[in-house]
Amino acid sequence: MLDVRRLRLLTDLDRLGTIAAVAAVHAYTPSAVSQQLAALEREAGVALLQRTGRRVRFTAAGRVLVRHAAVVLNAMEETTAALAAVASEPTGLVRVGAHPTAVRTVLPAALVALGRDHPGLELSVSELDPIAVPAALRDRRLDVALVQDYDVAPAAADPMLESVALLDERVYLAVAADAPISDLAGTRDTAWILSTPGTLCHEAALRVCRAAGFIPRARHHIDDFDAVLALVAAGQGVALVPELAAAPRPQVSLIDVPTRRRTRIGYRRGAAAHPAVAAVVTALRASAAAFELVQVSVRPPVSSTDIAGRPR
Repeated sequence: MLDVRRLRLLTDLDRLGTIAAVAAVHAYTPSAVSQQLAALEREAGVALLQRTGRRVRFTAAGRVLVRHAAVVLNAMEETTAALAAVASEPTGLVRVGAHPTAVRTVLPAALVALGRDHPGLELSVSELDPIAVPAALRDRRLDVALVQDYDVAPAAADPMLESVALLDERVYLAVAADAPISDLAGTRDTAWILSTPGTLCHEAALRVCRAAGFIPRARHHIDDFDAVLALVAAGQGVALVPELAAAPRPQVSLIDVPTRRRTRIGYRRGAAAHPAVAAVVTALRASAAAFELVQVSVRPPVSSTDIAGRPR
């Protein structure tokens, strides 16, 4: 019989590419991972990997098993969720991941509601860039997390994960209020404030600017949007800011940009019916909806240069 833990190592090898990377994720030594994969080959009765020095490649049988392993692991997740649903009240540790903007806005009310309605849950929140979320879910470092992409930088489908919609936001070009800029094209020779290279927001900004026909000239790299807006107000450059982070500032004008930021609530495939996961999803969606209603009620009329922020 095939060992489920070893199947997980095999799928991780397919995703990560090297035994060393798999070992790092699981806090094993590379030798231990190799031994577990060799044991899986004995269980399967066929060679799964071809070894050339330190490199490994999947055999045809290995590729077949990787495809079927994903089905098995998803079924195990679904089975765990079904067993947990037998309990009358969700309990236990739930590890939640979120990007910084959501931690400041949507997440607090959701945590309060979960603590009130489900006192048996132990909630642990980690702040991380959306680009790191899928791996954290697959590696079981998180149970529920906010998965994000932009329409200019769409996320690739992942057979091990599924998600439900949470927010769909406008994206604005933030410029100093007295700057003679009316659109993206006007920033071609302007200094930019970009996120750290390797983050989703950095990649989205690059793609938006390339679509407008230029590569942005980075002066600063800042990930906190409050700090970004403060620098824009101080005339230190222009930046892209999503609606959820677009706090009103009299020294800053926001100009509509033809792109959207999309946030979804992600979890491992098969876990949707787990009571703890379902409770977190319900609380996050209720919090996002309530935040939207509050923002709509105080929002001034919008024009292309108004300052406004509202999740949609």
